[in-house]
Amino acid sequence: MCRVEKSERKRDMGGILKGESRGVEKQLKSPSRMKLWMIRATTSVLLWTCVVQLTAIGETWGPRVLNVWPPCFNRESAAASSVVQDNVPSMPARVLPPKRVYKNNGYLMVSCNGGLNQMRAAICDMVAIARYLNVTLIVPELDKTSFWADPSEFQDIFDVDHFITSLRDEVRILKELPPRLKRRVELGRVLSMPPISWSDMSYYHNQILPLVQKYKVVHLNRTDARLANNGQSVEIQKLRCRVNFSALRFTSQIEELGKRVIKLLRQNGPFLVLHLRYEMDMLAFSGCAQGCNEEEVEELTRMRYAYPWWKEKIINSDLKRKDGLCPLTPEETALTLRALDIDPSMQIYIAAGEIYGGERRMASLASAYPKLVRKETLLESSDLRFFQNHSSQMAALDYLVSLESDIFVPTYDGNMAKVVEGHRRFLGFKKTVLLNRSLLVDLIDQYSSGSLSWDEFSAAVKESHADRMGGPTHRLVIPDRPKEEDYFYSNPEECLQPSAFDPLLSST
Repeated sequence: MCRVEKSERKRDMGGILKGESRGVEKQLKSPSRMKLWMIRATTSVLLWTCVVQLTAIGETWGPRVLNVWPPCFNRESAAASSVVQDNVPSMPARVLPPKRVYKNNGYLMVSCNGGLNQMRAAICDMVAIARYLNVTLIVPELDKTSFWADPSEFQDIFDVDHFITSLRDEVRILKELPPRLKRRVELGRVLSMPPISWSDMSYYHNQILPLVQKYKVVHLNRTDARLANNGQSVEIQKLRCRVNFSALRFTSQIEELGKRVIKLLRQNGPFLVLHLRYEMDMLAFSGCAQGCNEEEVEELTRMRYAYPWWKEKIINSDLKRKDGLCPLTPEETALTLRALDIDPSMQIYIAAGEIYGGERRMASLASAYPKLVRKETLLESSDLRFFQNHSSQMAALDYLVSLESDIFVPTYDGNMAKVVEGHRRFLGFKKTVLLNRSLLVDLIDQYSSGSLSWDEFSAAVKESHADRMGGPTHRLVIPDRPKEEDYFYSNPEECLQPSAFDPLLSST
């Protein structure tokens, strides 16, 4: 019996041990979530302990370490730096004009045409129109298809952020349309049209505003000379001036380079800017070919026919010259400057592109005035690298230099000549010699034929230009003939000092 009990006891113990062994094996073989949790918990405790210990050590040793660190990093240095910063005068924050609040009637897109100054005047007109139609103006698109083929965008020439913020109390200006309307334009669903030239504000209220309200977006695709010179309210005229003389600021890159050119010129005394509009495009457009050889005349004629929007094709160059409709040649310019007693030692800055005929045509002018300079001779080629093939940006440099010159002499009354003339009037009637070309070519022909002596020629030139030096004068008004009136941007009379005008001064 004892043996039986003993054998049963062994069997029971074997079963228990065998069962336990199987349970352990099962636990070892299956993934232990508990074990994974324990490892994570232990790691977290260790990390937290390290953080606490490091914090304690930092509080104990930190000040000692910082005290022996280089002075620029210690607390005394930081305090000294704070004192220095407090002593430096802070620049006053720019005060922006308050936003004008009004019901938006829609959006106005504009595409400017022409060269820099033609587009500049157009932008001023479009801002005034947008203001008085209570519409949102989209930053204007600049001409890229004209003779100059300049790919520059608005922001490449003008400070676009200054343009937008400086006018925010007058008109809302956006860099682009809201997405929904932008998509509509991209699909070609937009009304595009050229407004009628020399229109007053009533035309825009009666004809353009209803279209904006109907279509939400209107695109004006030609903007040159679209707002009348005269008959506008003083508020409109002053807004045009504000845009031109304040809001349209060139980019910092153009401004800084312009200042450098002016500084280089000033180092050598006073200087005259000669806007010598004797470039290929002007001669081809006008048909003026005095002094050109047969090959050059043929080249200019081919170019005139190549541009279909230049409507006049068959031109009598001699008749046009006698009517004063041609730019003075470099040879005629040299005689005129000498007759006006311009000092031969004076610096003459040529504000122009490439002169047609090159050195051959410039020889007489260079002989009379040896100190001929231009931006390309004053600056390094690297300075102008970013401006190459960007005629409007190059023209912007010439514009800045022209404003600061002691004397400004344009040889043709194109857009640059007119806009610079008006800007110099705004700056205090700076000396601008407004050449009477029809009279000049007649006097030059008489002198060249021997009918006039040099003294007689010079006296006649000076007498005829005594009152053409950019002084105060009332803008000429010719009802129903706006093209023959004085251009608003050449004489923005409403924006000039009233005390400068003699009430008895007649219109000229």
